[in-house]
Amino acid sequence: MLTSDANSLANGSGLPCKTGQSWPLGATCMTLDGQSGINFAVYSRHAEAIELCLFDEHGAQETARIRLPAHSDGVWHGFVRGLKAGQLYGLRAHGPYQPAHGQRFNPAKLLLDPFARALKGSTQYLSLERDYLGQAAADATVLDAAPDQHDNAPRMPKAQVVDLAAEFQAGAAITRNPGVPLARTVLYEAHVKGLTQRHPDVPVALRGTYAGLASSPMLAHYERLGITTLCLLPVQLFVTEAHLLQKGLRNYWGYNTLAYFIPEPAYASGQFTDDRTEFRHMVDQLHQHGLEVVLDVVFNHSAESDTFGPTLSWRGLDNASWYALDPAGQYLNFSGCGNSFNLAQPCAVQMVMDSLRWWVQAFGVDGFRFDLATALGRDPILHHDFHPMSGLLTALAQDPVLAGIKLIAEPWDLGPNGYQLGRFPARWHEWNDRFRDTSRAFWLGHHSTRGELARRLTGSSDYFDHDGRSPLACINLLSAHDGMTLADLTSYRHKHNLANGEGNRDGHHHNLSANAGVEGPTDDPTVQSVRAQWQRALLATLFCSQGLPQLLAGDELGQSQQGNNNAYCQDNETSWLDWSGSHPALTDFVSRLIHLRQTHAALRHARWFTGRATAGATAADIAWRRPDGAAMAASDWDDSRSRSFAGLIEVTDTAEATDAMPLRWLLLVHASDEPQIFALPPGRWHTVLDSAAGWVLPDAQWRAAPACTQAITAAPRTMLGLVQHVTNPVLPLEAHT
Repeated sequence: MLTSDANSLANGSGLPCKTGQSWPLGATCMTLDGQSGINFAVYSRHAEAIELCLFDEHGAQETARIRLPAHSDGVWHGFVRGLKAGQLYGLRAHGPYQPAHGQRFNPAKLLLDPFARALKGSTQYLSLERDYLGQAAADATVLDAAPDQHDNAPRMPKAQVVDLAAEFQAGAAITRNPGVPLARTVLYEAHVKGLTQRHPDVPVALRGTYAGLASSPMLAHYERLGITTLCLLPVQLFVTEAHLLQKGLRNYWGYNTLAYFIPEPAYASGQFTDDRTEFRHMVDQLHQHGLEVVLDVVFNHSAESDTFGPTLSWRGLDNASWYALDPAGQYLNFSGCGNSFNLAQPCAVQMVMDSLRWWVQAFGVDGFRFDLATALGRDPILHHDFHPMSGLLTALAQDPVLAGIKLIAEPWDLGPNGYQLGRFPARWHEWNDRFRDTSRAFWLGHHSTRGELARRLTGSSDYFDHDGRSPLACINLLSAHDGMTLADLTSYRHKHNLANGEGNRDGHHHNLSANAGVEGPTDDPTVQSVRAQWQRALLATLFCSQGLPQLLAGDELGQSQQGNNNAYCQDNETSWLDWSGSHPALTDFVSRLIHLRQTHAALRHARWFTGRATAGATAADIAWRRPDGAAMAASDWDDSRSRSFAGLIEVTDTAEATDAMPLRWLLLVHASDEPQIFALPPGRWHTVLDSAAGWVLPDAQWRAAPACTQAITAAPRTMLGLVQHVTNPVLPLEAHT
C-alpha cells in the first residue's frame, strides 16, 4: 500500500491525482492527507497503464481521463481529490493485444470495474460488445483478428461510486438474521420475477420484483407452507447471451453474471430510492417473518463467455490473470459457458470474498448456493483437479463475517472429474442428485432397488458419513430450476424444448420421468389420479427423509412448463408461476407435510442411524422390514422387482422428546400398482400420513383416530406414516443397515 502527497498527475483533466492506496479494490470514498475524494484501485498485473475515465451525471460525456499513477503488487491505484459518491466512471487498459497468447488489452474499449457497487446505463446488448474486428469462423478455437479501434464508451454503462460506509450502515439496520436451526431448515428455490409475475393478489406495480417477493400475499404463502429459507436464483446483475438476443429470447435464470456486487435492476419496482434500498427492504421483511434469504451465486464463470465473446471487464483488464488458461493461453472451460475464473489467483479470491461479505453486510443475506461449485475448488497445483482445501474454500472456511451463514454447493461442474458429491468440507451442504434420481426411479418405474431408496431416506451416508459430517450436509430435492417441474416429471416421458430454439437438443436427456400412458395434458381421470399419487408419494419421500429438504417454488401449485426441462430463456408464462391455475389440495398437502416434519423429530433426525438401540430405547433406532414383517435380507435389498418395504424409527435421545411428540415412527413405502398388506409391529399404530389418499393428520388429532394393531393395507403408489406413543410396549427388532 502506497500513499503520497508529492506525486500528482493532471493528465489534461485539471484534476490532481495522487498515488493513493492499493487497497481496497474498486472505488472508495475516503479522506487522505486531510483531503476528501475517491481512491481507485484496479488489479492488472500485466497492463502497461490503466486509465480512469470520468463521466457526467448522465454517463454521456467523458469529462476527464486520468492515468492511475501507481502500480503496487499488480494493483494500479490513484486518489482523485474532490470527487464524491455518485461519480460515474469507466476504465481503459493499455497493453499487448495478443489473443493467441492470452492477452486482450484494447484501450479503445471502456471497461467496467469488477468491484463496482452500482451501475448506470443499459446492459441489454452488452453481449454484442467485441474487442476485435470481423466474425470468427464457426469452427475456430483461437481468435486471429485485429483489435477493434472504435470507442464503445457511448454504448457502455458506467460504474457509479457508492459510499460504502453508508451502505454498511443501512445493512446493519436490517432486521437480524432469524438463524433457523439446520434441522428445521426447509429450502424453497424461487425466481424473483417468476414467483410473483402472475400472482393476482400482489399489487401490479410490485409483480416480478424484490418488493413483490416480500409482499403480504407472498408472506402469507410462505407461512402457510412452513418453509424457512428462500433460495433465490441469481440476483447479481447479469446479461443475456448473444445467441439468445439473435433469437429474440432473454436469459431468464440469470446464470451469466456481469457485476458481483450489484442487485439485478430488472427486479426493481422503481418504488424505492434505489435498487439497493428495495433489496434491503425485501430482506428486512422476510427476516421479520422468520425467513432466511440464500442467494444463488455464479463464480465459476463470467458473462464474457468464450474466446469470441464480449470484452466488458476482466478480459480487457488482464485476461491472463483473471481467467484460467491452458499453456497455449486459451480458456479452460469447467463451466461449459466458455470460461472459468482462475480462483487460484489472489485477485479472483478477493473478488469472491469481498462480494460475499458485501451481500452479508450491506444487504443482510443469510447464505449462498454456489453454482457448479466444483469449479471453486480446482487447484492448478493439482492440474486443476478438485481439492476440498483449495485456496477459495479455505478462505471461506476461516472468514469471520461468513462464519454464521449457510454455504451450499452444487457439487459438480463440466470439467474433468467434475462430480464431487460428498467431498466438500465441513459446514457445507450439498445438492444431492442421487436422492433426486433414486426417488424418481423408484416411484416412476425405472430401475431401482429398495436398498438404494433406503440409503436416500436416511441421509445418503454412502456419500456424507465421513469427517464428522452429519445428515444435515445433504440437501434433498425432487426438482430444481434446471430440469422438469414435479408436475411435468409425472406427465411427460420426454423433454419438449423446441421453444428454446435449439431443435430440442438442449436440456437433460435422462429425466427418469413418466406420463401414466399419455404424454402431456389429459382429461382422463385415471391418468390424472395416477399422476397425483406419484406426485404426493415423491413429496412424502422428500419431507420424510433425513437431510435438508428443498422444494422448487411452484411444485406445491402443480406448476407445469409444458415439458420444457431447460427453460433458462423462457421469460414468459412458461416459467412464471400460474397462481390462478394452482391446485389448492396439493398446496395443502405440501403444507401439512412440512408441518408434520417440523413436529416429529424422527423425520429430521440430525444424527446417523446406527441400527442399534440408543440409550433408554427398547429397540434399534431404525429397523427395516418386508411387507410380511420379516427382517430384510441382503437379497431383498437388491431385488429391483419389489418396491415395498417398511422402516421402523425410534428416536429417544433428542431434546425434543415430549409427550406431545410421538417418537416411534413406521414408514411404509409401496410403489407398485396393486394394493399391499403390511404386517405391523406389536402395539397400537395411528396412521398420520397417507400420500395416496392425499391427507396428513394434524398432530392434535392422531390420538383420536382409529388405531391399527396387526396389519394395514397400502393403496398403490403410496407412502404411509404411522406413529406409536413411545410409552407403548414394542418388542425389540433386529436391525439391518
